[in-house]
Amino acid sequence: MTDISAPIFRNEDKARAYLEAQRWPDGPYCPFCGQTETVKALPPKGSMGKGWYHCKGCRKKFTVRVGTLYERSHVPLHKWLLATHLLCSSKKGMSAHQLHRMLGVTYKTAWFMAHRIREGMREGPLFDRSMGGPGKVVEADETFLGTQSFEFNSDKGKWTRKTGTGDMKKIVALVERGGPVRSFKVDRVSSKEIRDILVVNVWRQSTLMTDEAMHYRKVGREFSRHWKVNHGRKEYVRGEKYTNTIEGYFSIFKRGMKGVYQYCSERHLERYLAEFDFRYNHRTALGVTDAERAEKALQGIAGKRLTYRRIGSGEARI
Repeated sequence: MTDISAPIFRNEDKARAYLEAQRWPDGPYCPFCGQTETVKALPPKGSMGKGWYHCKGCRKKFTVRVGTLYERSHVPLHKWLLATHLLCSSKKGMSAHQLHRMLGVTYKTAWFMAHRIREGMREGPLFDRSMGGPGKVVEADETFLGTQSFEFNSDKGKWTRKTGTGDMKKIVALVERGGPVRSFKVDRVSSKEIRDILVVNVWRQSTLMTDEAMHYRKVGREFSRHWKVNHGRKEYVRGEKYTNTIEGYFSIFKRGMKGVYQYCSERHLERYLAEFDFRYNHRTALGVTDAERAEKALQGIAGKRLTYRRIGSGEARI
């Protein structure tokens, strides 16, 4: 998938054939019982159009959509493929309003499609292994998303920014230099929450790279080495000791959230984090093209369901 004028983005039959080739490289199989020998294609008849299959084993009918995030969706497949390509190839994301205009669907449909695609971007296999390892550096840092509060300072006679993070959304991220990123929404930026994330996701043989924040001091002793830079003293780089990699990721994330999406509720934050993590982990610098990135996103649609009722409550039925 490279050009938005490609047939798979314009023709439903081409889109269905493409998705079948992606999901069923060895031929169609039944999503209900897993059989391949008992599956045969059905000719178009009545209300059933092209792309239907029947399994003699369990006697059920299905299409390539069944068992995926596209199941029971009335949106044509070629629009699903185009939306996936656009969301994967835009470095800072694409708003639902832009998708609504480009796809010719309602805003509500575009918003829901974007969330389904983000659900497909959740990378299960990536989290099966720890980050870092002997000789590798993992940078850790936190950031805050939202609007800070102001208060009137009667002594200075002007409005001043309140200290603390207040109602701002709190995010902790880990980046392996030259490798993947993982981001987490946390309730509090504390030593306990930071440690819980680090010890589960990072090999102890790694070098941990952080700033001078107190919540990294104790857990830093559990790793091979703990490097720090003191941002409070305007120190940002000291040889190989820096957190510029993770700061670069936060820069992309915030430009996307503030410039493209503009607003994100607390209950949907994790899906947006999954989107930005996915694009970063399959970035051009790692040799991944836009087409390959979209294909990887399509691999994540199987075995997941996300209904509108569930998405409104911030839950996914997987």
